[in-house]
Parts: sequence; C-alpha cells; structure tokens
Amino acid sequence: MPNSTLKVALAQIAPIWLDKAATLEKVKKSIKEAAENGAELIVFGEGLVPGYPWWLSITHSAAWDNRIQKEIHAHYARNAVQIESGDLNEVQKLAAAHQIAVYLGIIERPIDRGGHSLYCSLVYINQQGEICSVHRKLQPTYDERLTWSPGDGHGLQVHPLKEFTVGGLNCWENWMPLARTALYGLGENLHIAVWPGAVRNTENITRMIAQEGRSFVISVSSLMRKSDFPTNTPHLDVILENCPETLGNGGSCIAGPDGSWILEPVADREEIVYQILDFNRILEERQNFDPVGHYSRPDVLQLKVNRERQTSVHYE
Repeated sequence: MPNSTLKVALAQIAPIWLDKAATLEKVKKSIKEAAENGAELIVFGEGLVPGYPWWLSITHSAAWDNRIQKEIHAHYARNAVQIESGDLNEVQKLAAAHQIAVYLGIIERPIDRGGHSLYCSLVYINQQGEICSVHRKLQPTYDERLTWSPGDGHGLQVHPLKEFTVGGLNCWENWMPLARTALYGLGENLHIAVWPGAVRNTENITRMIAQEGRSFVISVSSLMRKSDFPTNTPHLDVILENCPETLGNGGSCIAGPDGSWILEPVADREEIVYQILDFNRILEERQNFDPVGHYSRPDVLQLKVNRERQTSVHYE
C-alpha cells in the first residue's frame, strides 16, 4: 500500500467489564485480527481497559462515605492499568510484531501521581511497539469526576504515521476548541476521538471537527449492554437494579476532510470496521481553509499550551 494511503481499523468491542486481564486478551485478539486484514492503525474506545464507570449514573454514586461506592471504586482501581508495571508490554510486542499502530483507551493508575488516583488516558503505541504518548483526559465529565482525576497537557501530542500526522482526545474533550487547536498547531490531519459508546455523541461532532480541521476524523466507541456485566462484579445487584438494557450502543464512524461521511455511525454491532484513507484528500481541502495556517491570524489570536507532566511533589 502506498505511503499516501492508510488502512485503519475501528475496534467497536465491549470490555470484559472491570477485568483488566481478560479485556487485554480481547484487545490483543482484535489487534491480531486487524493485522491479518492488513490494517496499519487500530483504534479502541475510551477507557476500554478495564471499562467505563457505568455504575456511577445508576447507583447514587455521589452518596457520601458510602460503603458500596467505595468497594466498587476499589475494584475499579485494582483493575486499572499501570503502564510502569508493564501492563501494556504484550500489546506493545504485538504492535511491533505486526507493524500496526494502536490507540487504546485505558483507565490509568499512574505511579508518577502516587499510584492510587485514576485517570482516563489515551495511549498511542507506534508500529515499532513504542508508547509515544499517554494523554490523561483534561476534564472528566459529570459523574466521571467521582472516580477519575483531571489530567494535564503532557499528552497533547501528535505522531507521524506514513504521510499522516495523528493525534487524539477523549470523549467530551473533543468539544474543547483549545484542545483541538493545540493538536492542529502540531500539524494534526488525522484526528482520533474515542468515546464510551453512543451514536448521540459521535453523529454530529465527528463531521464538525473534520470540517473545522480539514482533517480525517475517526470516532471509535465501545459497546456495553446489561448482559455484559460479569457475574463477579461487586454489588452487581445494586448496579443492575436501575440498569437499562443498553448503556453504550457504539457509534463508531469516520468523516472526511470536507466533513462528509466516509463511514456513517455503526450502532449495536460488535465488530472491527475497516477503511482506507487517502492523504491527498487533506491537501485538497486545505486549499480553502487551514485553521492554523493561511486562515489564521497569529498576530491577533494565539494559544499557549502547557505540556509539562503535572506532579504534586518535586524531589531534588
């Protein structure tokens, strides 16, 4: 395949909810399948490993000093990913072996922030198996704030992939115009937007970002149904009491640099979807608009970005 085209895989799958080891096995299986089908980039949904905190909105999660909420949270933390401990080593080896790049949404419990708080992170692994960026979600949304911590700008980075320049954001971060601009300024032309799973989230914003950035936009969502909760989930009876049959119905899709659909949102299907992207389409659409190039006014408007990894303690 020429350097100007890229075959991408959108992995719209459900996690083995709050089971880190089992979900990583499912991720690895998807990577192998995508590689066998010639994909050069595979993208997974937000927080897929070990899963989105669906219990928060249906179990009175804001109750103060509540034993049930503490025990579910502890189970969540125990199954979160610690990159420093090697949790993603096998995924990295697979990426290198198959020469496939990976964007993977994880719940991270980073040692560099003490090893106890959780972050919704988007990890980019290149075709050589190297972790090139870990972007911690800048602002958790609504009840997410009860279990996730706010991230920082360290992961606002882009990466070369053939002729493309790829970058990504988590869920409602994609509505943050300055976060998008930070990536545009680095030359992004293939934008990755990851979501927990809902057509209502992806059906409008995917096309909007594509038209604004004159870039390809890939939105990837997970699935989550009532039947996907494992029987060993702590306080499963409480979670299921007010649980709808479908919590996340997918919505993975791709928009082209003119904002038109290349792949309309896929709903209620667990599958890997493939598409070939042509870099030349980006150059064609940048002819009349470039948000940080010829159609910008840096003498009037500028953005300052702090990409320092935040920490509470500095040791000398």
